[in-house]
Amino acid sequence: MVNTQEPFSIRIDVRISDVDPQLHVTGPAYQQYADHSRFECVQAAGISVERLLADGLGPVNLETTIRYHRELRAGDSVDVTCAWLWSAGKTYRVEHILTRADGELSATVSYLSGLLDLRTRRLVADPAVEWARRAADPTLLGLPASLQAAQGV
Repeated sequence: MVNTQEPFSIRIDVRISDVDPQLHVTGPAYQQYADHSRFECVQAAGISVERLLADGLGPVNLETTIRYHRELRAGDSVDVTCAWLWSAGKTYRVEHILTRADGELSATVSYLSGLLDLRTRRLVADPAVEWARRAADPTLLGLPASLQAAQGV
């Protein structure tokens, strides 16, 4: 299943705590921006992370790839997209594009992720179904609304 809708996006202002002595944004800050975008997207979709955890499920990142294109610096603002890409199986991808306010591509952050059953410590077989079951708007997660309806939610 491929996500064809426009990705979710938020704007983040670079904080002084995000930069190194040369006033460049640090590598871990790029990942935190992507994580924040994904968390905001999940909340916008109507999913309670507390409820997800109470249900015994937790999202996990299995692989992270950051590609740097143009630097972010102190004082910059960055738009961070969040696009969910689904396929058959236990894993899915979440792709983030970080673009400076002036339109320059700064970086991309790509995650290979899964949904962990916290009791068995194994990935769930069909994470798309579990996300759709909990979402008020599954389309924000790149899932068709029909998947939610098919789950009897």
